[in-house]
Amino acid sequence: MTNEEIVKSQTNKSIYGVMAFGLLTIILWNVPFGNMILYPFTILGTWFHELAHGLMALILGANFNKLVIFPDGSGYAQFSYSSLFLGNFGSALVAAAGPIGPTIAGALFLVASTKKRSTEIVLYLLSFSLIISTLLWVRPWFGFGFIMILLFSVAITFIEIKGKDIVKTITLQLLAVQAFASMYQGIGYLFSKGAVVDGQQNFSDTQVIAENLLLPHWFWAFTILAFSVYIIYLSFKYVLTKKSPNKINAVGV
Repeated sequence: MTNEEIVKSQTNKSIYGVMAFGLLTIILWNVPFGNMILYPFTILGTWFHELAHGLMALILGANFNKLVIFPDGSGYAQFSYSSLFLGNFGSALVAAAGPIGPTIAGALFLVASTKKRSTEIVLYLLSFSLIISTLLWVRPWFGFGFIMILLFSVAITFIEIKGKDIVKTITLQLLAVQAFASMYQGIGYLFSKGAVVDGQQNFSDTQVIAENLLLPHWFWAFTILAFSVYIIYLSFKYVLTKKSPNKINAVGV
């Protein structure tokens, strides 16, 4: 067996293990004390969600003011603008970015985990993103969210520097699955018209889309869910069917 075949075999085994962990994650979210076990991933999922809102707003011309994460796992991204690029459609994009962002990140993590170099690069980029977002946007300074996100960056950096290759691969794949699973965790919010955050009633992301693009919020919830499931399917399909490159030998005569 060649080195490429060995790596491919190890990757496939770890993928099946991570799929099983994903199923376990869903089970734990529905049993007593399961949320406590998965609490750190809940906080990370909130970071993905709110950062996606803020970055999309920034891309469309808004000011990304702050990102707040509360101990109960809720949070919000605060941004301001005099006018947003693409108008109502832009507002809908900002709202959709939150629930879609973690899925896209998870897909990128999973695809990157198929190669040693890309795994290392993505882990470094993730750690860097955690640090930069904390310094620029996560507030209040040294508050709950600030400290938790910094701790995640430290843990991921430590694994990147000290961990073995298989540990790095599994770490990235576990993060991918948790990003995917965060959609399931927030599915009630996705299909609702609103939720209470920091003691105030706010529109849900899908209701914001409905306000800007017409059609009911549940239509957009189904659309986002279908898109996310399709992206997850494509990413797992890519990893499980990716072929090792064939070796080509050139012989001079």
